[in-house]
Amino acid sequence: MTTPRTKIMTGQANAATQETPASQETFRSDAVRLFAGFAGLGAAAVNLAVASSLFAAVGPALPARAAGAAAALLWGVALLGWTVAGLSRNRFPLPRASALLLPAAATAHVAAIVLGAGSGMAGLGISHLAALLLTLMILSATLWLGRRSPGLPRGSGQNASGRLGAGTLLAAAFTGAVLVAAITTPGLAASTAGQFAVPHGEHAGGHHSP
Repeated sequence: MTTPRTKIMTGQANAATQETPASQETFRSDAVRLFAGFAGLGAAAVNLAVASSLFAAVGPALPARAAGAAAALLWGVALLGWTVAGLSRNRFPLPRASALLLPAAATAHVAAIVLGAGSGMAGLGISHLAALLLTLMILSATLWLGRRSPGLPRGSGQNASGRLGAGTLLAAAFTGAVLVAAITTPGLAASTAGQFAVPHGEHAGGHHSP
């Protein structure tokens, strides 16, 4: 004989079973969104470093170099704002515009790598390569989020971190941060600012040398 208490317990069990896939989907979306955010911050930093390198380049002020520096500066600032807005709102803004601008930025980095090989700033190719990889990471993550997010029922994953474990999400975020840092660091080091950076404990010009 089925009692009201049994019906309630059965209904709760069924509800928990039905919520599990949605919670897992939301957990994956949160992890991918964090990964895209880390990549966005890294790409913004590398683009700003490229802009500073082009502005500080030695030699005649070429129009193409000035245009490239301005473009890298504007794109770095825009990417920084877009990433911060996406992380704070839990949804990246302007999905249609970003779907067009991110591939365009990747194409620009490829062109800079190819054209820079024969110029006097071939070292920036590492920075452009890092920015290219980070841009492709952002593009892949946002495309994945765009396909998954519309299918999620509203409020389905509010307790995803509680069910699946906050530690798992933290581990995913840490892995993404390490991967992004491994790509961003060489890109920043190849820029003009990175080349003139002095390690801690040392002084430029051999101040303490005899």
